Amino acid sequence: MTSDAPVTETLIADNRKARHDYHLLESFEAGIVLLGTEVKAIREGRVNLRDSFGRLEDGEVYLHNVHISPYSHRGYATHEPMRRRKLLLHKREIRKLIGKVVERGMTLVPTRMYFSRGLVKVTVSLAKGKRTHDKRETVRRREADREARAAMKEQR
Repeated sequence: MTSDAPVTETLIADNRKARHDYHLLESFEAGIVLLGTEVKAIREGRVNLRDSFGRLEDGEVYLHNVHISPYSHRGYATHEPMRRRKLLLHKREIRKLIGKVVERGMTLVPTRMYFSRGLVKVTVSLAKGKRTHDKRETVRRREADREARAAMKEQR
């Protein structure tokens, strides 16, 4: 039952702060274990990935500090907004992450959350923290590129 229809991805949340604070080295797509009210709240766009991180615990990967606000039309069923959530990765990917996170001192940072074929997916990146001077260099380079584009635009 394979279809040749293109896979549509609808962006839910983007962690732009991660690109500012970390050097993103390698990315992995993962499923995430959610409750029903969490999925409904995500469909409303009530997600915040800022300050969230992944952690390896007992051979499994969990996301911490992902804030999913309560669903607006909830009844008696609700969820804790900041609970840890399990990521669904292949065993070989988890082994690879364990090697790099434990040995090299890297961190796991969620960069995007999106719908793919109706399922919630998270892109988790292996990241190395930037130092203050690295951040300044990135800003300086971005401003130089912006000025160069403006100068090219004026010449036309």
